[in-house]
Amino acid sequence: MARRYEIDAAFQQAVKINPRTGRTVTTRDFTTELAKVNWHWTLAEANRWIEHHVDQFKDISTQEGDDRTFMLFNPNVR
Repeated sequence: MARRYEIDAAFQQAVKINPRTGRTVTTRDFTTELAKVNWHWTLAEANRWIEHHVDQFKDISTQEGDDRTFMLFNPNVR
């Protein structure tokens, strides 16, 4: 049975750390992690959740479509 707290955990598991670009997450990685804990979302559903629940990440996608890329954004760093 799927549990709500698993959504946040799946998002954290999908975040990748790169020394050059910082912390990024793709919608595809997020949906893959969700499927591991019995949440089966479309890319569009995952994007809506990210946009609504995660305000520290901004969209840096370079392509069109629902498979988007988000990067951790810190407005306090110049």
